[in-house]
Amino acid sequence: MSVAALRLIHCRRLSTAGTPGVRKALNWKTVNPPSFYRSYLFITYEVEYLNKAVTLDTRAILQEKYKSYIYLKPTPSDDQEDLAAGVPQKELHKAARRFLEISSRLLLQSLDEHFSHVDADPHEVALWVLLKRTQSPNKAIRLQAVQELAGNHHWRDYQYQTAAQVIDQRTAVGLARTPRVDLRFFLRTPSLPDLEDVTEDELRQLLASLPQSEVDKCVQYFTSLALRESTQALAAQRGGLWCFGGNGLPYAQSLTSVPSQKVESFCLQALVQHSKVQSHCDHIVANGGVQLLQRMYQLRKDSLKIQRNIVRIIGNLALNESIHQAIAQSGWVSVLAEMMQSPHIMQASHAARALANLDREAVNEKYQDGIYILHPQTRSNQPIKADVLFIHGILGAAFKTWRQKDRVTSEEKDETGSTENYTECWPKSWLAADCPNLRVLSVEYDSHLSDWMSKCPAENQRTSLAYRSQELLKKLKQAGIGDRPVIWVAHSMGGLLVKKILLDASMDPDMHGLLNNTKGMMFYSVPHHGTSMAEYSVNVRYLLFPSIEVRELCKDSPALRNLNENFLIMAKERQFKVLSFAETEPTNIGPMIKLLVVPTQSANLGIGELIEVDVDHLNICKPEKKDSFLYKRSLQFIQEVLQSYISL
Repeated sequence: MSVAALRLIHCRRLSTAGTPGVRKALNWKTVNPPSFYRSYLFITYEVEYLNKAVTLDTRAILQEKYKSYIYLKPTPSDDQEDLAAGVPQKELHKAARRFLEISSRLLLQSLDEHFSHVDADPHEVALWVLLKRTQSPNKAIRLQAVQELAGNHHWRDYQYQTAAQVIDQRTAVGLARTPRVDLRFFLRTPSLPDLEDVTEDELRQLLASLPQSEVDKCVQYFTSLALRESTQALAAQRGGLWCFGGNGLPYAQSLTSVPSQKVESFCLQALVQHSKVQSHCDHIVANGGVQLLQRMYQLRKDSLKIQRNIVRIIGNLALNESIHQAIAQSGWVSVLAEMMQSPHIMQASHAARALANLDREAVNEKYQDGIYILHPQTRSNQPIKADVLFIHGILGAAFKTWRQKDRVTSEEKDETGSTENYTECWPKSWLAADCPNLRVLSVEYDSHLSDWMSKCPAENQRTSLAYRSQELLKKLKQAGIGDRPVIWVAHSMGGLLVKKILLDASMDPDMHGLLNNTKGMMFYSVPHHGTSMAEYSVNVRYLLFPSIEVRELCKDSPALRNLNENFLIMAKERQFKVLSFAETEPTNIGPMIKLLVVPTQSANLGIGELIEVDVDHLNICKPEKKDSFLYKRSLQFIQEVLQSYISL
């Protein structure tokens, strides 16, 4: 507060002191003019001297405040502008004071009072009643209050601003997870100056402050690489992009190609891995990482991928409840609420995971890195009766594997309608609409096609099915998989991973719930008996399938044979429902190779129904449209298997 404002307040207090209702006036007849003028000149001199004495240059302080302060950015409506133009400012101030007086009285009332004696507009009373109910000791009342607060779209703009400053962290997260919530409920983050170089330096400093323990050797390699090289040297000397978490295949095609992203991309990828370690999360927060990521998010609004990686880190940090306050105070709730309403499914799903991990009021599960909620992504009154879990294959990802079939020609676009109807993830867009009381999850994991395309010098042993199975079992348990009936949906190698997960669950007493609640599975071109790569030359096989996990797909793999035999015994005993799809068209593998990746005999598990589809290996899990046979048969299978457990 400025010195002038302090003087003004102090003068007002002096002028209004005394018995209420009595106006004091100065008797001018008793004033001696010479002494009056001398006093006036003395006071004027003292005030001017005080102004000069206490004048400070606060620009440096304000610059530091920009890093952590959150400011309310009002969005005036047309009604507000008309009101401001037609009503004197004095009347507006009187109305605001009256509203604050009423609000303070309401917050002191008990919840069961009707406030009939309060002289206020009903919609003002309703707002404060709901705000107070969000603080009720009764959880059911709190949840209902948040729902009603977000469901009323007739609040005035100043009421949204008032609510944004009153609601606590728990209520803000609940509002953010409410469908179509008005974003004016949230305090907005301030517009920051463009300090790109400073941000990159701070990101490197943050990485340098983190311990190198409890992360694999490749993460240590990337961390040291990002810290050692400048942006220019990195672009000139290093080739290839690195990908953690199974985001497809964003690697360079040669060891000498120039990377397309700056050094911060390397730092973010390493920071994603650090955020998976709980002790490292505390270091990230203590060193200002949450605020730094907020600034980076605003500076990189033109890069959806960088924003997803940043929110991915926030989602990992949110697994630790002790960090929730730091995340909320850094303005992330409003950012995630806005991202939830993004038309891009990948953006919205990353935000949904982070908010679900923050919402300890309505969510019991925790979603580890790589476990994404496709439905429901918001709070809902619809009870969840079963889970459907999607697991991708080699080179796949949690979203791109399950997209609608790409439209290549103009005729295909004309037949299927406009591109606006195209979906990036059919389980999110189609299955969730047809079966609203299902929880639909998608799993993502690293799947490297070739070791030489991953240039980490350290040996990476994480690529075997055994390692992947144990890793995912822990994540699925925390996500609540096994608490209700489950259907597994897998493509290619993802089906082998499903079988390994269920076999491992049968050996773990803590995971028997997952095994007992597994009701069925759909396999899209899963190589139960290996691939046809053994028929090709050694050079071709090495070029395409040299990595550890892909070698397990060969026909002569004893591990694959044992996996299939053991799973068949268990599946028959437990009477799993199985539907398998097989490809009949060859797939283009590069410009010169075209082959049938998984022949029908390999896609045949030996139990359940097998359906051949005239598509290649990549499109076997990508329906052309919602009324296509591939999707309709998949939907029918899910409904038939779960019919006796839920009412769809």
